[in-house]
Amino acid sequence: MNKKKSKQKSKSKITAQVTLKGKLEVTRSGMGYVIIENVAGDVLVKPGDFNTALNGDTVRVKVIRENVRSGKKEGKIMEVVTRKQTEFTGHLQLSTNYAFFIPDTDKPMPDLFIPLTELNGAKNKDRVVARLVKWDKDDKKPVGTIVSLLLPEDENDAAMKELLAQAGFPLSFPEDVLEESERLPDVLDSEEIKRRRDCRDILTFTIDPADAKDFDDAISIRKLSNGLYEIGVHIADVSYYVHPGTELDEEAYKRATSVYLPDRVNPMLPERISNELCSLRPHEDKFTFSAIFQMSNKGEIKQYWLGKTVIHSDHRYAYEDVQEIIESKKGIHEEEILLLNDIAQRLRKIRFSKGAINFSSQEVRFKLDEKGKPIGIVVKESKEAHQLIEEFMLLANRTVAENVAKLKINKKPLPFPYRVHDQPDPEKLNPFIVYAKKYGYTFDTSSPGAIALSFNTMLAAAKGKPEQHVLEQLGIRTMAKAIYTTENIGHYGLAFEFYCHFTSPIRRYPDVLVHRVLESIIENKPLTDKKMEEKCKHSSERERAAMECERAGNKYKQVEFLKEHLGEVFEGVVSGVASFGFWVETVAHKCEGLVSIIGLSDYDDFRLVEGDYSLVGRRSGRTFRMGDTVTIRVVSANLEKRQLDYEWVMGVEGKKEKEKGVKGKG
Repeated sequence: MNKKKSKQKSKSKITAQVTLKGKLEVTRSGMGYVIIENVAGDVLVKPGDFNTALNGDTVRVKVIRENVRSGKKEGKIMEVVTRKQTEFTGHLQLSTNYAFFIPDTDKPMPDLFIPLTELNGAKNKDRVVARLVKWDKDDKKPVGTIVSLLLPEDENDAAMKELLAQAGFPLSFPEDVLEESERLPDVLDSEEIKRRRDCRDILTFTIDPADAKDFDDAISIRKLSNGLYEIGVHIADVSYYVHPGTELDEEAYKRATSVYLPDRVNPMLPERISNELCSLRPHEDKFTFSAIFQMSNKGEIKQYWLGKTVIHSDHRYAYEDVQEIIESKKGIHEEEILLLNDIAQRLRKIRFSKGAINFSSQEVRFKLDEKGKPIGIVVKESKEAHQLIEEFMLLANRTVAENVAKLKINKKPLPFPYRVHDQPDPEKLNPFIVYAKKYGYTFDTSSPGAIALSFNTMLAAAKGKPEQHVLEQLGIRTMAKAIYTTENIGHYGLAFEFYCHFTSPIRRYPDVLVHRVLESIIENKPLTDKKMEEKCKHSSERERAAMECERAGNKYKQVEFLKEHLGEVFEGVVSGVASFGFWVETVAHKCEGLVSIIGLSDYDDFRLVEGDYSLVGRRSGRTFRMGDTVTIRVVSANLEKRQLDYEWVMGVEGKKEKEKGVKGKG
């Protein structure tokens, strides 16, 4: 017995002094695992050792036990570094002398104790949003405050708030942040104007979505005496108002991005800044940070200037307004719009010729009633008006990154948040190349540039053909995710050696960081931020969380929309396959749902052919392949799970096939 015990002990190595930083993931059973970057194996943490940490929090964990053979580690959480989520949706439980908030979550967490002074009008059993405000180590229960009520009639509002809260985005701004934003001056400082390049007498305008309120970029244009054109890309000077170390800056960094849901924007900065002080609204003087280019009418850049400016926007366009001017060649400032469009299309052509990959993008926009319920879905496509803005923003972003990259401090690059995009992963690319070959498209893999050229050749040739959709979808899946980092490896998808985000500081924190570094260089006091890489990682993580939240918001609205169309039949395209069925995206509104293999069992016994991205019937040979056009019927719409279920509607030929099969059996 003793021998057995000593044997077991020899397998475990006590490493009590090792403390690691990672992210806590809590399972439904209540057990926790701390995932540590670049360290093999997660650290198991039992519920009694969470030390106030909640699911998704970044923590410091002390490893108290490690199995040498298996590498399994067990630990205790010593400290919560940052909380992923401080606001939660749930229900209020109110008694005479106390109140508790019970969160709606499948990840175990304690109820919040709510002082009776913090009810904010909430009553017993009300559905509410609560904020965690205090949880000391010695307290058994965290303390919270009720932020807002979730009324039964506002189901849409509650659903969107829940998505934001679960993704770790605060639903409201703390009082001290709002107070700080309210103290900022409305009137531009006259001394500050003198220090800036004055562009107020140059024709300037903004082009944004029709419902936008945060205009963070504007374009100016004028003809110079030397025959060239001066084109300015003017960006809201957020860093003039938001300074490092302030409550505003801390909150902006925490959020790192605005989140755009179908019926709202959850902003990175208070509306006082995002929609008023920094928004480049028409007929108002605004402080901006600008990239000003001298170029020919063919888009050849002769010189550029980067610096602080003051502008006055003369006109506010929606994308639709500009598209109409481009197509009809008539409208306000049509000469300038048409020239800018011509230059943008030339820049675009050059970019693709140098290896930028031309994946087309489609987005959905929802028509909502006054309660936020979707009554229609419109598929948006990128047109020349969008490309006009896109190309000039890309030019400014690239120019800023190239400018900063030239500077070295003690022979080392300046810490700077580059926007990078890695080359495709061969493990994902090779199966795609094999698949594309079935449609007659070949790939040259001799260099990254050759791969990009092959992609563009394939995409151009497939345009309008049945396989276009599937090749685009699968091609995008081979691509790496773009991230922020100080280690510049270039941007493969855009074919830029240097690239950063400079043009949207109202809604992206990395752009604020870029502005600060660029300003420090212009002032000959280069900023060396030792925590820049940490800030880049945080920004990348928050960006991913925002994208997932936005997808979930769109999916919710799509499910809600099709809930009113149960039993109806739609045309769709097979968008994915698995052993248990295939997914179909409706052509009209891009709503994706699953056709279960169980529902297909009446027709045939289907099996998955992975390399062909298809399901094939053993008896009939009937194939459902990615990209195929099919007809489906909507059979269920689950809002809680954000899931749609379809059934395949057999066409005339399919019915004949089935009849033959039945006769053959007899």
